[in-house]
Order: sequence, then C-alpha cells, then structure tokens
Amino acid sequence: MDNATGNKDVSAAGPAGFIARLSASAANALRYWEPRRLVYNVVLASVVAAHVVLAWPGSREKLTFDVLLLMVLLAVLANVAYCAVYVADLFVQFSGLDAAWRRGRVAVLVVGTTFAAIITHFIMEANL
Repeated sequence: MDNATGNKDVSAAGPAGFIARLSASAANALRYWEPRRLVYNVVLASVVAAHVVLAWPGSREKLTFDVLLLMVLLAVLANVAYCAVYVADLFVQFSGLDAAWRRGRVAVLVVGTTFAAIITHFIMEANL
C-alpha cells in the first residue's frame, strides 16, 4: 500500500521497518533537495560575480591565489551548510507532517538561500 508520499508503506515495527522508513524518507529528501542545490549555488555565485564586477578594476588586484582558494573553501563550506536541510527534512517527515512540509520546503529553500547570500555578500565585502 502507498502512503501520502507515494512511497511504499513502511510502517512495520522493528529495526527493519525503521530502516525502510528512513530509506524512503531520505530518498524523498534527496529527490527534492539535490536538484535545488544548483539554484542555491547559482545564487551564491551570482553574489560573488556581482561583487567582482562592481568592484572592477580594483577587485582585479585583490583576486590573489589565496583569495581564490578562500572562495573555493567557502563554496565547499556553503554546500556543507546546505546539507543541514536534510536533518530538518528527515525530522519533519518522521513527525508525520510531511504533507504540510511539502509546502514548507519552498519557504526553507528561499530563507536558507537568502541567508547564505547575505553571508556571502558580507564575506565578499570584507575580501574585495
């Protein structure tokens, strides 16, 4: 029998049921969040590009190898931070509120991406 998420009903008791439910919930989260990671990265890259372009030609002098390495490090850390959404997603799915969560996911994406863009803005202000 299928549940509201379109996944097989994995409500069986015991460790096997828990693992099956966790697997189904994780797959559901991955299907939603991973395609949207591209949007997140494009927004952050746009903030960086805007700072470089708007500060040109002064930014050209400041774009040293060390600054470029810092940008790569920060891009990796931004993507690690993006993974925090999986904790919230799995928690809400296990709480039984997954139907409402489908609408709330968009708000989490918008708020999280905006927050990351603001952090990116301030880091770029300090480095360029």
